[in-house]
Amino acid sequence: MPDCNDCPLYNPAHLERLGVDMSDADYVVALAGNPNVGKSTVFNALTGLRQHTGNWPGKTVARAEGGFTYDGRSYKLVDLPGTYSLLSTSRDEEIARDFLLFGRPDVTIIVVDASRLERNLNLALQVLEITDRAVICLNLMDEATRRGLRVDDRRLARDLGVPVVATAARQGRGLDELIQAVDEIATGRVVGRPHRVQPSSEVGRAVDTLAAQIRAALPELPNARWVALRLLDGDERIAAALRSGELGQLAARQQAPEGAV
Repeated sequence: MPDCNDCPLYNPAHLERLGVDMSDADYVVALAGNPNVGKSTVFNALTGLRQHTGNWPGKTVARAEGGFTYDGRSYKLVDLPGTYSLLSTSRDEEIARDFLLFGRPDVTIIVVDASRLERNLNLALQVLEITDRAVICLNLMDEATRRGLRVDDRRLARDLGVPVVATAARQGRGLDELIQAVDEIATGRVVGRPHRVQPSSEVGRAVDTLAAQIRAALPELPNARWVALRLLDGDERIAAALRSGELGQLAARQQAPEGAV
């Protein structure tokens, strides 16, 4: 593995339990996005023929994996199910959430539709609550231009606090810049600092208090703040998973040494 003090090195055992073999790659990259934003086109453009498909472990949901190289480093790209949120109300959302939360990819590419940006930012902001190691792929710029829309990718990058790369994947535009941005995040040359939604002071104190209690009860949970936010927002799926012990069991399985039951 590359020596990088700034990037959290993934745990191969975590990813193996999620069905990802990292024996042939240096970094793992998740590809997230709403349905119909050109995510599959981006995946195919980045991986070419270096891809294969299967199902997620224990699920009937299809999964695609591929690879690419850049500057001597090899990347495994995992295409997550297309979802509108990470609220775990469907199997697809649960898979995407668990991969981001427990798989802890080195980089997450969030594909958004430049012509329908407002609708797509809901998922992007949820992903940025979980990880700061992200790149926004501002895809379908050709469609936005055709509709007479102008999207300021530099201002969007400043507002979100992570790199934003404008692409038109069907024409192959912006893909080299996208790969470079992924590499810069993975190797720690660029550090994302997402501008997360800040609750009011009263709610913020409640988030901090609840997150501390969650960390004390479940120290193996990767992102207690995100869980606290979901609980305060009334997410019944997360609350039920916490009450039943499912969330703790899932986190413990991801922390268990390889080969442990």
